Amino acid sequence: MKPDTLLRSPLFNGLHRICSALLPSARGKPIDLLLLHAPSVYDFRRRAILYGPVSDMIPSSTVFEMYPLGFLTIASYLQARGLQVRIVNLALKMMNNLQFDVPQFLAGLNLRAVGIDLHWLPHCHGALEVARIVKELHPGVPVIMGGLSSSYFHRELIQYPQVDFVFRGDSTEPPLHQLLLALSHGGSLHAIPNLTWKDADGVHVNPHSYVPPSLDYVDLRPDLMVEMAIRYRDIEAVLPFNGWWSNPITAVFTVKGCAYQCVTCGSSNTTCQHLTKRSRPVFRSPQSIVQNMAAISRLSHGPIFLVGDLLQGGDAFAAEILDRLHQAALPNEIVFEFFTVPPLSFLRDIDRCIPSWSMEFSPESHEQAVRNAQEGEAGYTNQDMEAMFQAALALRCHRIDVFFMIGLPAQTSRSVAETIDYCEHLFQLGDRRLSCFISPMGPFADPGSRGFEEPERFGFHLSAHTLEEHRQLLTQSSWERILNYQTRWMTRTELVDATYDAAERLNLLKIAYGRISPRRGARVAKSIAAARALKARIHAEQDHPDGAASNLLKGEINRFSVSTVCDKRELFWPRRVFNFRAPEILRILWRYYFAPSPQQPTPQPPTPHAQPLP
Repeated sequence: MKPDTLLRSPLFNGLHRICSALLPSARGKPIDLLLLHAPSVYDFRRRAILYGPVSDMIPSSTVFEMYPLGFLTIASYLQARGLQVRIVNLALKMMNNLQFDVPQFLAGLNLRAVGIDLHWLPHCHGALEVARIVKELHPGVPVIMGGLSSSYFHRELIQYPQVDFVFRGDSTEPPLHQLLLALSHGGSLHAIPNLTWKDADGVHVNPHSYVPPSLDYVDLRPDLMVEMAIRYRDIEAVLPFNGWWSNPITAVFTVKGCAYQCVTCGSSNTTCQHLTKRSRPVFRSPQSIVQNMAAISRLSHGPIFLVGDLLQGGDAFAAEILDRLHQAALPNEIVFEFFTVPPLSFLRDIDRCIPSWSMEFSPESHEQAVRNAQEGEAGYTNQDMEAMFQAALALRCHRIDVFFMIGLPAQTSRSVAETIDYCEHLFQLGDRRLSCFISPMGPFADPGSRGFEEPERFGFHLSAHTLEEHRQLLTQSSWERILNYQTRWMTRTELVDATYDAAERLNLLKIAYGRISPRRGARVAKSIAAARALKARIHAEQDHPDGAASNLLKGEINRFSVSTVCDKRELFWPRRVFNFRAPEILRILWRYYFAPSPQQPTPQPPTPHAQPLP
């Protein structure tokens, strides 16, 4: 039996085959909403592109195969109201099977509507191509797009012939439900909030009026992933990202919006005011957060990452979450994210309430002037930060990951090199639980961020502004040419060179200070050198008259774009013998096949006038 999953075990497969023989599959039945997650570039399997280390600091690969958590909240909300929803991670299926035929797969589905996320801008090529294929195969099926990038470019996006509807904002479950009922039963589309749509009369932009003051209106059920795997006999389609079997970290969002004004962030306070109409962050209740974490804990042994600094919600909010976690006594490791240095008393409260915890902190740069230029007066110094690290290490904190970035306002190549010097200073604190990471800000400066909206003010020069321009950038031959920005202080070439220089030095420091083994460090060093050589070849042969350079480079790209600033496995938590809990998976299996199904509400047609949404 594979050590990293029950779902692939003989026990599960045997029970699944028996149950499948007794009861029919849901394959072939109508799907009210198919949620598709596309790869960054649709035809990445045949293109020769050096994507670069733009994904080394996140769980997914350069294909950005991790679908947004909004897929699960949408599925939870709609299925509770009697609609059938299926999630398919097309990007992951395409990665794992080079022969996987996307059109053939989509042609075999019985669809009533298709939703495609364009949340992160690096998906603009893949999302639009998948939408085009869906529209060609199912011309009468509405294609709906949503996400932050969809919200920003909604007027341009709706002009593509393969896109019928675009939802704006970060909370679209109730309006989406209203749209699906209107399409099924008839009703006024003008009454649906946050919707951009088109008909024979042209483009319509409905008011962005649904902005819920709380996030508790929708649940997030992790067991839906298992249920969908059973229902459609397709485990791979619901996995969050490649390698999740070995690293089943689960994110729990505590907040939407942000109180901070980081210049390059697509979720900063300024961006949210523009895209989601939120002037301040909105939070899930402590009860909802801990209930979600408990549901995850029943299913998985993996770490649970609390996305968002809890202290944004105030001291009382954070304290109640800690108290509820103390009462819940979850065995999973809990990972906290801090946007600024918290009171040291808060770290002691965490340690009192949670026996197994870690933390992540992103100072962006060691240099105060750069940090202030990026964060707008960060409010803490390196001394404050180091005091926080030392306090956490004196407690039961299992791990501290410190993240730095390349491509910031006021940052020079020399400043990047000095950041690596500072990493060595942190290593000299003497505790191997603390490690440092550095990566480029890429591939794009986020639309809606202050750096994107006012590039000259913040020292940026943008090479793309429209959705179509970004879609074209994604098919360039190397990540230096894919970047949509350079700064007053570093050209794109200097950004790339500074990244590889920093990665080489940091890799050597990690070996010297015992953060990684010499063997792992040697692999990273080899990858960095190979990626640099490949970049030089691509640029030297870019204008080869017969296209031989492109043909020569096909098939080489992925291994030169992963683990080229660090070994990606450094981000993983230690593997367990069993990452998943057998009793909960068996309970879900029993409930799906044998437990009486609760009476599902019958979908009701909406009234033709706008109604308050729950």
